[in-house]
Amino acid sequence: MPKTHQKHAKLTRPAYGEFHRSEWGFIGAPCGTIQQLSAKLIEALQMHYRLAYVDADHAAGDQAETMPVSGSALVYTDKINYHRYDLTDDLNKFHRRPLFNAVDGVLVNGNHFLAKKQIVILDPKKEESLSRKLDRLTDVALILTTPGQEKPYDFLLEHLGEQRPFMMPLGDINGIIQWLRAQLTAARAPINGLVLAGGKSQRMGIDKGQITYHELPQREHLAQQLSGICQAVYYSLREGQEAPEETAVIRDTFTGLGPYGAILSAFRKQPEAAWLVVACDLPLLDQEALKFLLQHRDPSKLATAFHNPETGWPDPLVTIWEPRAYPVLLQFLTQGYSCPRKVLINSDIKLLDAPNPHVLLNANSPEEREEVEKTLNQ
Repeated sequence: MPKTHQKHAKLTRPAYGEFHRSEWGFIGAPCGTIQQLSAKLIEALQMHYRLAYVDADHAAGDQAETMPVSGSALVYTDKINYHRYDLTDDLNKFHRRPLFNAVDGVLVNGNHFLAKKQIVILDPKKEESLSRKLDRLTDVALILTTPGQEKPYDFLLEHLGEQRPFMMPLGDINGIIQWLRAQLTAARAPINGLVLAGGKSQRMGIDKGQITYHELPQREHLAQQLSGICQAVYYSLREGQEAPEETAVIRDTFTGLGPYGAILSAFRKQPEAAWLVVACDLPLLDQEALKFLLQHRDPSKLATAFHNPETGWPDPLVTIWEPRAYPVLLQFLTQGYSCPRKVLINSDIKLLDAPNPHVLLNANSPEEREEVEKTLNQ
């Protein structure tokens, strides 16, 4: 039997909706009600979560605001307190998703746009309208009742089948805030560990991952340090490089890019995970420092990293890279940059001082290895 021809490469796709991985469309109420509720939720959660709002312009015809520069396809305006882009091109979901990459979730006016999950408001004034939009209710996460409608409509129950979403009153703002906070917290990515051991160790002269500083080869020692504090631990190795027995390995699929390619390869395999990346040339790195990094992780940032006092810059190879970093790393690559440090310097990150700066000491040459061994033997 002939093999089936696969036209496209098999890739793991992030679980996006129309705008974001975490998005909720409010439907079943007037637009004004949806706008007011969204504003209250965004304000209440802004200290811990960055939320975006999607709506249509309700002005019509000549009342609609025109482009600042007539005939231009794109106008960028620095509004001092915010930045504005005016586009004439149509945007579909593939164009919109990168625009929402930096936020933790998106609240959507479901009267105008689709969303991955839905929150149904039982406003009797919109009952008939909702009955004509049942095709938009693909994953109802919450139902908000009103004094005029405390039970779901019969047509809604029939559409939901066995599904019975959580219900609460529209007037219980604190309850809705707590519900949304729980959803956002649950959506935070799990953390995998990635030991970067695929380098050629040209300056050292031997494989840095095979050097024993702590009774085990260094790459195995680091994997042991990550075990128990990460959901899973992987070795990053180049093609053809021998792997330890019974270990999980991610081979470089972005070849010739060094650590940058290793990080991208990890995201290619599991784009929904955050990656705690450690380099095998850090023989003084210990679990105490890794736990400190995890305890101070900020999932709302692109990454959480240590400040390296020797370089004066973030250290990209002892860093938690959040899932939102994946498209940003690719964007930098398309602009001709393959330095993970440059991505950190030019992005919104959480930067920490290491509890002991010596954990960031590199050993890339025989001389540096000798210095490290002296330190360990003191």
